[in-house]
Amino acid sequence: MFVSIALVILLLGVFTLGGQHGTFVNKAAIRAVLDNINGLKNGDNVWLSGVKVGVIKNIDIKDEGVVLIPMNIEKKVEAFIHKDAKVRIGSDGLVGNTIIIIHGGTNKSPLITSQDILLSDKTAGAQELLSSLNESSKNLQVITNNLMGISKNLLYGKGTLNTLLNDSGLSGNVKLTVSDLKLGVAHFKRTAIESEIVLTDLARFSAHLNQEGMLPNDLVSDTIIFNNLRTTVTTLRRTMDTLSQFSNNMKKASTALTEKENTAGEILNDTQDAAHLKSMVLNLDSASDRLKEDLEAIQHNFLFRRYFKKKMKTATRH
Repeated sequence: MFVSIALVILLLGVFTLGGQHGTFVNKAAIRAVLDNINGLKNGDNVWLSGVKVGVIKNIDIKDEGVVLIPMNIEKKVEAFIHKDAKVRIGSDGLVGNTIIIIHGGTNKSPLITSQDILLSDKTAGAQELLSSLNESSKNLQVITNNLMGISKNLLYGKGTLNTLLNDSGLSGNVKLTVSDLKLGVAHFKRTAIESEIVLTDLARFSAHLNQEGMLPNDLVSDTIIFNNLRTTVTTLRRTMDTLSQFSNNMKKASTALTEKENTAGEILNDTQDAAHLKSMVLNLDSASDRLKEDLEAIQHNFLFRRYFKKKMKTATRH
C-alpha cells in the first residue's frame, strides 16, 4: 500500500511538473538569431502575445554578434506565427526572468515550419528608447505644469511660500528661530567641551586611584586586606543575625508578659493574683516579726540562756 501511494505521488509530481514545462505537449522546433541575449539561458520561456508558448532548448554562439537559439514551441501556435515575425529580448515582470518575445508578422507571409529561423527586431531598441523618451517627456510636462502652478500661486499671493516671502512678522519669527538654533548649537558645543573636560578629569582621578598605596588599589590588589574585609563583613552579618534573633526573643517575651495564658503574664495582668501575692508578702513580714520575737523570748529563757552566753563569749574571742 505504501509503495502504491508513493508511486501515485511520484506520477502526480511528474505530470504536474511536465504540465508546467510542457513536457507532454506536442512541440515544434524553431530557431531565433540574436546579437545580444542579455543573460538569456537554457530553460527560459518563449512568449507570444503575452502567453507562454515554449521554452529555450539551447544557446549556440555562431559568430561574434550572432547567437543561434533553438526553441521548442507548442505545435498549435504555429498557426499564429508567420515567417516574417521578429523576436526580441524581454523580461517576465519588472525584475523577472529574461524571456524571448515573438511579435509581428503579416498575413501575407506564410506560416513557419520546423527549423525555420526568426530574426531579431532591430527596431525594438529604438522603439523602447522612443517609448522611454515619450514617458520622460510626459513627466517633464507634468513637472512644468506643477512649476507653472507654483509660480501662479506666488504671483497672486497664495500659498505658504508666498506668506513666508511677504509677511514681515513671520520672517522675523523665522529669523528669531534661526538665531535660537544658533544659540542652541553654541550651547551644545560648550556642553560637549565641558563634558570632555569632565571625562578627562575623571580619567585622571581614576588613574590616581589606581596608583600603589591608594586605598582603592590596595582593596583591589591586596588579597590580605580583601580577605580581612570579607571576614569583617561575615562577622557583622552574624552579629546582625544574632541581634535580630535576640530582638525577636525579646519581642516574644514582652508579648508573653502581656498575655494571661502563662504564669508571668497572669501575675502581671491578673489583679486578684496580684492582691493575693501582696497578702502573702504581708503575711511573711508578719510571720518574720513574730519569729523574731520568739527568738528573743528563747534567748531570755533559763533553759537556753547558758547556750547563748557561751556563744557570745566565743564570738567575743574571735
